Amino acid sequence: MDLRFTPEEIAFRNEARTFFEATLPPDIRRKQMLGQRLTRDDMVTWQRILNKKGWACPMWPKEYGGTGWDAVKYFIFKEEGYRAWAPDVLGHNIQNVGPVICAFGSDEQKAFFLPKLRNLDLWFCQGFSEPGSGSDLASLKTRAVREGDHYIVNGQKLWTSGGHHADWMYALVRTDTGVKKQAGISYLLFDMKTPGVQVRPVVTLDGHPYTNETFLDNVKVPVKNLVGEENKGWNYAKFLLGNERAGIARVGLTKARVRLAKALAERVYVDGAPMSENRQFREKLAAIEVELKALEITNMMVVAGMKKGGAKHDPRTSVLKIKGSEVQQASLECQMELAGPDAMARQVGFMEAKVADAIGREGMANSAPNYYFSRVLSIYGGSNEIQRNIIAKAVLGL
Repeated sequence: MDLRFTPEEIAFRNEARTFFEATLPPDIRRKQMLGQRLTRDDMVTWQRILNKKGWACPMWPKEYGGTGWDAVKYFIFKEEGYRAWAPDVLGHNIQNVGPVICAFGSDEQKAFFLPKLRNLDLWFCQGFSEPGSGSDLASLKTRAVREGDHYIVNGQKLWTSGGHHADWMYALVRTDTGVKKQAGISYLLFDMKTPGVQVRPVVTLDGHPYTNETFLDNVKVPVKNLVGEENKGWNYAKFLLGNERAGIARVGLTKARVRLAKALAERVYVDGAPMSENRQFREKLAAIEVELKALEITNMMVVAGMKKGGAKHDPRTSVLKIKGSEVQQASLECQMELAGPDAMARQVGFMEAKVADAIGREGMANSAPNYYFSRVLSIYGGSNEIQRNIIAKAVLGL
């Protein structure tokens, strides 16, 4: 397998690098580099810059606004974005619900939702997990009963990431209780302003209410908002989760964090010497880079297989998910180790401390909150334990 880039792909890398350098707003880049939370306006601004360029939804079919890139060009696009400290697109819109609507939605749904998803005119959140239904998602209990031209939905969703910003939700609901649990699930879209929808924040270890719990009390959802066929939602969810896991390795992001850690290590002194000369720290950073290179090669092998027409949902994406989450966590742990006491600067008053010096103390002040939040990487997109089961069955035949 030849993993070298072609001249055309190298030229595209140069084009992408120039684009990110020229168009990424400096304040958004700074927030990303310092590990600060982006606002809704930040996300909308960047999404619309990408959409104006025609790069908002690279892997959608071209007829729905996609770029027509193959998997290699998409890989390069992601790598160059991370290198420039550009934010990811809103995954719920572009990686999750958008491809599902492209593949299974009605013509009416495609015409209404897809342009709004690309431009972030509508912000979607995910209604999958529930209390007691996370890794065993098929055990979900939120019920949707059809009454005429509407479904009446009752239940509770948990870990609704971005739900406090969201305009709409895509949700899995149980529409048939008389069949095996995977067979009685449907995929609905509904407006978060619908009466009966209540969002309550969940403050996570980083002190930020990014995720939420959502209560659904007799929520009236038009039948026209059912995606695909009733009771086929589990198939659409598997399609969605395959897309989510494929992009979860974030090799380029970890590379950027390692570069930042090296820069910070030159400025952090312990016992009169910079951490860049500390043997134990150098060994830890080197071990991360070795794991990162192995992850990158695995990622490129999956991408090369996709380019040649291989399975879109290669079971090796589970390897990318496991190792990608572990390496990201390790790189953030290095940043927190470098920060030392400064890692606590933003714990007082939930990130309200005023700090300065972009590469110095401020570059470290978010290290602890970001490390705490990174623990979720082992869970979302399918927990790492579940990914190991997938690998055991699909790759090892156990």
